Amino acid sequence: MRVTIHQPEHLPWLGLLHKMQDVDVFVVLDNVQYRRRYFQNRNKLRSGPGEGGVQWITVPVQGGKRDETLIKNVRIDTTGKAWQRKNLASVRKCYGKAPYFDAYFPGFEAIYSRETSWLCELNTDLLYWLMQGFGIDVPFVWASELPVRGTASDLILSICEATGATSYFSGISGNDYLTMTSFAQSGVEVDFQEFHHPIYKQLHQPFIPCITSLELLFLYGPGARAILNGEGVEQMDTLFL
Repeated sequence: MRVTIHQPEHLPWLGLLHKMQDVDVFVVLDNVQYRRRYFQNRNKLRSGPGEGGVQWITVPVQGGKRDETLIKNVRIDTTGKAWQRKNLASVRKCYGKAPYFDAYFPGFEAIYSRETSWLCELNTDLLYWLMQGFGIDVPFVWASELPVRGTASDLILSICEATGATSYFSGISGNDYLTMTSFAQSGVEVDFQEFHHPIYKQLHQPFIPCITSLELLFLYGPGARAILNGEGVEQMDTLFL
């Protein structure tokens, strides 16, 4: 029983999808503090050279006390719909000429335009849609619905125990805070992800890594998962010839 755990980011980078494809359960870490000015309500698109090469899209959220707002309680600022139209226009501008844009954009637009008040709901709906596009099938479990306790390493171990995990698949940053002796005592094996970001042909050069995984889907469609795993880049690049 292999589990991985991650906070629900907005249109996350390829590293998260790479981690999710090798587990039995994905735990949405929604019961920890919301991190402002990070990737939970925004992400990067690859834009043209005249725009510096990167453009951010952001979901506006309501204010609150920084030390008290859990991810599951973060509300989208729904006072206007301008942010949805603006972000969809940005995606169209950046990727409208991608080979598979027309195939995938309608589904993305339908989710992005949906009425919702909760950031976590939007992020997990989009993540599930991305998983479908990449051919990844992993069930979700929400940490806030589990009988868990503690913070940092203790919380991760508690989630593993609550889900019956025998193996925890950690991102490389887990090296910095996981208490390995505690996992060993609980009989939970810890594996660390080794992710080498694929280099593929973007619509603009030079290549910029760590863009939203939405990009690879628009560029390579059904071949996106092979690219994610470092396979078939040369063959797929014929799409741009």
